[in-house]
Amino acid sequence: MPSDQKIQPTHPRILLLVVLLGVFAFALLQSLINPVLPVLQRDLGTTQGSITWVMTAFLLSASVLTPVLGRLGDRYGKDRVLVASLTALAVGSVISALAPNIAVMVVGRAVQGAGGGVLPLTFGIIRDEMPRERVPGAIGITAALAAVGGGVGVVLSGPLTDLFGTRSLFWLPLLLAIAAALAVHLVVPPSPARSDTGISWLSVALMAAWLVALLLPLSQGPRWGWSSNLVIGMLAAAALLAVGWTLIERRSTSPLVDIRMMRVTAVWTTNLVSLLFGVVLFSVMAFLPTFVQTPPAAGYGFGVSVTQAGLLLLPMTALMFVAGLVSARLVRRLGPRVVLVAASALNVAAVAAIAFQHDRQWHVPVAMGLLGISLGLAFATMSNVIAAAVRPDQTGVANGVTANVRTIGGALGIAVVGGTVSTHTPPGGLPTEVGYTLGFAVLGIAGTVALLTSLLIPRHPGHTSHP
Repeated sequence: MPSDQKIQPTHPRILLLVVLLGVFAFALLQSLINPVLPVLQRDLGTTQGSITWVMTAFLLSASVLTPVLGRLGDRYGKDRVLVASLTALAVGSVISALAPNIAVMVVGRAVQGAGGGVLPLTFGIIRDEMPRERVPGAIGITAALAAVGGGVGVVLSGPLTDLFGTRSLFWLPLLLAIAAALAVHLVVPPSPARSDTGISWLSVALMAAWLVALLLPLSQGPRWGWSSNLVIGMLAAAALLAVGWTLIERRSTSPLVDIRMMRVTAVWTTNLVSLLFGVVLFSVMAFLPTFVQTPPAAGYGFGVSVTQAGLLLLPMTALMFVAGLVSARLVRRLGPRVVLVAASALNVAAVAAIAFQHDRQWHVPVAMGLLGISLGLAFATMSNVIAAAVRPDQTGVANGVTANVRTIGGALGIAVVGGTVSTHTPPGGLPTEVGYTLGFAVLGIAGTVALLTSLLIPRHPGHTSHP
């Protein structure tokens, strides 16, 4: 259908609802599979170390492709690239749903990672099409929905698996992605302005290389040996590649990530907090369902079903949504720094409770409730701190970077916690309680660093020129 035949929305809310459908489809995939990883492991006949790549491949792919698709949207039209991103998400869902083995499923999950482009593209479309005074609120809703969608996935995975089997967890996002792609094609108008600058594919290759060089040894360290030459060599290579990528980005006239913008105090502090919150969020959603499903005979766990595990995590999703709604009022009254400091403190308390107080089932929903309040306040507030700290034309790009950094943090967290748990897993047996305790304690360290970093965020992060 030609772009001039698109149905123009009668109200900005119609456009917002359409793009939010795509955001929800992608967010759902970030956690829908996590609670059933043990079931998938048995179905595919693979090991615990291999099954974690179902998550890592998705997050790694999203980390690399999110800024690339955002830049392609600037050049070829955000509406067109958003449709392409949602289409790739749908194709990856089909591959994963039909995968006969772990290798094919990992490929499908990597293709699904292209759905990460919906976040910067949605932020850009909101910036282009919404009235300026409504942009911060719309961006806050988008950021909150991206987090809430992840929690919904944890809750829905059990009932869907019980009713339709594990492969149904890929068919649902497929339907949502198709519906979102069609709605975007019909409703979202062509981008009003497009960049004529190209993309530095060398920069893309370097970014992909240093992320892979970092995540691969973190996830495979227990198998290869943390002191092995391979692990140390890849980590060193990751550091060198990251430095090279940064230098190229600084000199580029059309960088994937504007390094100058990232040097603004409100921007880099908020992005560091976002990365550390990503470490906590994705790791909890990945490993806590497995923890509570473990039979008590192992010395921990409650032996609950997948559905019951989702219900134990339900307070996180519900309170995350409520906290996201009230965050704007709290920011206006107390300021963004106070809200982020409070959210970070709740984050530390929640993770500490998970690590050291998990003997009774009721301990889990209480900790998840605290975590939900923390995440809801933090994600909505961070998006508006970024919007206030950068130029209006950078709102979409800057918030896209923040979302992408959170995804990278998730990949790092899953790799580190997965490696810690695997280190304390006897051959052919279940992980020990010590492995989970240490893994969750690592998340507490990440939360503490986020708390300290949030203290550095300016009290009034208004827009300032790049240094």
